[in-house]
Amino acid sequence: MSLGSPRFFNGFLSGTLCTALAFYFYKTDDYKKTSSDRLTQVNLHAKESYHLTDVDPETAKQLRGSEILKYGIPDRGFNARLYTNHVLCYDQAKKIPVWVAELITKSDLRGHADREYSNFRMDPTLDAFFSSHNNDFIGSGWSRGHMAPAGDNKFSQQAMDETFYLTNIVPQDISNNDGFWNRLEIYCRDLTNKFKEVRVISGSLTLPTVKEGSKKFVNYEVNSSNKNQVIGNNSVTVPTHLFKVVTAENPQQPGSPVAVGAFVIPNQPIEGSAQLTQYKVKLEDLEKSAGVYFLPRLPPSKRVDLCSVDSCQLISQEALELYFVGRKLEDARTLERLDSVWKDLERRHLVPDDYLIHLYKRKRESLSPTR
Repeated sequence: MSLGSPRFFNGFLSGTLCTALAFYFYKTDDYKKTSSDRLTQVNLHAKESYHLTDVDPETAKQLRGSEILKYGIPDRGFNARLYTNHVLCYDQAKKIPVWVAELITKSDLRGHADREYSNFRMDPTLDAFFSSHNNDFIGSGWSRGHMAPAGDNKFSQQAMDETFYLTNIVPQDISNNDGFWNRLEIYCRDLTNKFKEVRVISGSLTLPTVKEGSKKFVNYEVNSSNKNQVIGNNSVTVPTHLFKVVTAENPQQPGSPVAVGAFVIPNQPIEGSAQLTQYKVKLEDLEKSAGVYFLPRLPPSKRVDLCSVDSCQLISQEALELYFVGRKLEDARTLERLDSVWKDLERRHLVPDDYLIHLYKRKRESLSPTR
């Protein structure tokens, strides 16, 4: 698709306008009023307006539209909801996000924000009538899976807190959330060691079973008991698959292509030996399944396959377990808890690296009573 193509121009124009309008409506309380009053600005006194012959066709459509929508335009909510470090589109019927976009830089990953001070809660910008509730997840067998991870927002407690809004959450297989998906999130963060700007769009899909021989998606069938499942009193949809669209670039190198990767992950337990490339798909196939153009302002001619410029290699399962040990050591508030974490590491025969050894010693010194 060339820069001058209609799709690119329309994507550029609509993207710019939608972003500006979403920001305006998000910052004011006028959305419902403006959306329902837009058509009422034309003359509503004309009767049988669709029979009018003294007006042009477009004006006639507006007049008739005003009569049809006498009580306002049906409102699905904002196309884009803006937060400190993520933007999302929310499906008010399914009670889960369609997509959640974020920007990750090295500076975002540094700071003192702590998930200990964050709580899962309803999004205050969303009408509670269309929200999932924490009670929907309790006893469901599904975890509350972040689309924009809390760990990408160490720079700001507010940004981290906002990732715990339920508009950023989907029902996710517990093993998947703690395992493969977590490794994928860490991979996206690690890309900042190579690229100055990493953008990630995460979301959910409800896909039918893929037939044998299909080349679009690897046939990892979700257990039949999970298909089209909803949970809780608010009927929160359980997605069959999750996805990530990753773009990585170094803006200081003008003219260089943007690395792009698209991955579709089944919402079920995944073996620790699984590789990310097993779940790589064509962006166009993902867009067709999701019904979304994810990168309308980035033409194919400006893209390069992410896995051709990076290994797309996830950390090992053992490295992930050590990562969790590090988080537990960081979170330890007493010597008893600190030593318990370290003994558990030894019991599982995990080999700590220098970072964990130094972290343990530093925490021990800080938690030891002064003499």
